[in-house]
Amino acid sequence: MLWEINALLKLPFRGWGHNMTEKELAIKSIAYRKNILKYIYGAKAGHTGGSLSCIDILTVLYNHTMNVGPHNFKSPDRDRYIQSKGHCVEALFVVLADKGFFPESDLETLCKYKSHYIGHPTRKVHGIEQNTGALGHGLPISVGTAIAAKMDNKDFRVFTLLGDGELPEGSNWEAALTAAHYKLDNLCAIIDHNKLQISGTTAEVCNTDPIDGKFESFGWEVRHVNGHDFKALKETFQALPFATDKPSLVIAHTVKGKGISYMENVLKWHHGVPTPDQYANAMEELDGALADL
Repeated sequence: MLWEINALLKLPFRGWGHNMTEKELAIKSIAYRKNILKYIYGAKAGHTGGSLSCIDILTVLYNHTMNVGPHNFKSPDRDRYIQSKGHCVEALFVVLADKGFFPESDLETLCKYKSHYIGHPTRKVHGIEQNTGALGHGLPISVGTAIAAKMDNKDFRVFTLLGDGELPEGSNWEAALTAAHYKLDNLCAIIDHNKLQISGTTAEVCNTDPIDGKFESFGWEVRHVNGHDFKALKETFQALPFATDKPSLVIAHTVKGKGISYMENVLKWHHGVPTPDQYANAMEELDGALADL
């Protein structure tokens, strides 16, 4: 069993459409979770809970769905991924390292002096499409990118990941209106719907429910999915676009801090850093989850 797991953890990028099994994806995602915690713990900084809530989504996008990797990152035909919830960049960094965009050892400099591996995405890191961090920027940038693809008669797709806590930003709704107006069926927005943000629940801070009804009223086609179910995520992304001439929205229901029992649905882990004992406990839990697969 151990040799099988080690082999799967080192699977190379095999191009768009590689049909990784749910077990392979689960093993990858546990490895990513371990690295998220490893580098946040080493840096003594990072957005732990949100990185853990979205990592299964990134696992499927980069290991199954998207046509992008180091081999084609300069190609105008590559798929684009823009992380609007830029504060959870640790999740993206560990995936990009695994895909071979840069050596994983680079992440040992996370949040250190003169490092490009800072607390938000920057194009100084290979594999990052756009600088993000100020919330509400990712969807507008993605809409512009999708419009450019239509104008250039390109078939690439644009994916963007938003946090549910950034939805009150007005720029999102301007972008949602524009995406529907221009019939951007090459655009897929994904909401990491873990229902917690830095200062409380999304319902308490600024309630945006019903999210599906709002986007549908703007002209989007919407689907819900369990954001930790690899089979469901694969099937949802394979169904894109959900409707011709309409942008697609995936509302991924997730758990903040997913995979670590004492972090799950606990507000303080929005940007908490584990103590040595907590870090050891987290690694033990993830090793146990790996052994149970």
